[in-house]
Amino acid sequence: MWAVALFALGCEYIDSSLGMGYGTTLTPVLLLLGFTPAEVVPSVLLSEFVAGVFAGLLHHQFGNVDFAPGSRCLRVVLLLAACGVAGTLAAVLIAVVVPAWILEAYIGLLVLGIGIGLLATRKKNTEFSWRKMIGLGLVAAINKGLSGGGYGPLLTGGQIMTGVGEKEAIGITSLAEGLTCLVGVAAYAITGADNTDWRLAPTLILGAVLSVPFSAITVKNLPVSRMRWVIACGVAGLGAFTLMRLVFWA
Repeated sequence: MWAVALFALGCEYIDSSLGMGYGTTLTPVLLLLGFTPAEVVPSVLLSEFVAGVFAGLLHHQFGNVDFAPGSRCLRVVLLLAACGVAGTLAAVLIAVVVPAWILEAYIGLLVLGIGIGLLATRKKNTEFSWRKMIGLGLVAAINKGLSGGGYGPLLTGGQIMTGVGEKEAIGITSLAEGLTCLVGVAAYAITGADNTDWRLAPTLILGAVLSVPFSAITVKNLPVSRMRWVIACGVAGLGAFTLMRLVFWA
């Protein structure tokens, strides 16, 4: 279990530093280690909720993002959290009629496209748009509800392409994803499914939470001029990884 905690620490460090990568990388690793989906999915969601909220608070504390009452960043988080609820419900209706491999291929192509778009427009400044933010939040939440992945890279990269600063996008994504995961945690808790297993959660929470302060410090000290390039490469890499996993491990 210490090895699992270290995996969670590494994945959450990347997630809280770049705004993506926790569930996308940790879930396949845990499944390969022999854990069942009933153990992995609810525990990953619960650990993402705890670590995401903690990361959002620390990003605010370190000045990477401003979540003061009435601030634009806080309003964006609340909007994305609301979109998360609506998107998750819509995902349930979609998931029952669309094959899983089509959903994963769609998410992989979408995330890869965002990454390429960020690289192509890395020197351009885009004006902020609430309308684009609503669409982005709904699509990201649907992705999360359909496959458990694709939320962070799409939301972080998409925010930057809609005029949000790089460091702000990371802080917003961390907090918004944590709040969105709360919907999934509540669903598992309320339904009380017989096969739901929470025993993995404390280990994942321990590893994830320990990484958060280091992530906040990394974002604070990383030059803004390099962040878009790093985030773009991370988004494109996760999109490519999703497609490769579909091809080679389906």
